Amino acid sequence: MIGFALWYWQFDRGGPSVRACGERSLPDFWFPQMQSADLDPEWEPHFVDYLYVSFTNATAFSPTDTMPLSRWAKLTMLVQSAVSLATVALVVARAVNVLK
Repeated sequence: MIGFALWYWQFDRGGPSVRACGERSLPDFWFPQMQSADLDPEWEPHFVDYLYVSFTNATAFSPTDTMPLSRWAKLTMLVQSAVSLATVALVVARAVNVLK
């Protein structure tokens, strides 16, 4: 999960250095805080936000409240869900094998 969170954080809108310079580029993830004009218009995602996205994607096997917008974000979330599903399948298969 931490590896995928680092990928999301590193590549969203050009990376942390581009975001720190204040350059505005199109987001690769649409966070709920970006959806309402009533919330802070200057809100920027931080690493913990990407860690949350990674955790919810791994446990739900799908995007939850943060939607991927770019192709790379969609493919990375797809790979993370596939890895999580394969890990669960391997653990279940091993447990069934031990019971026999």
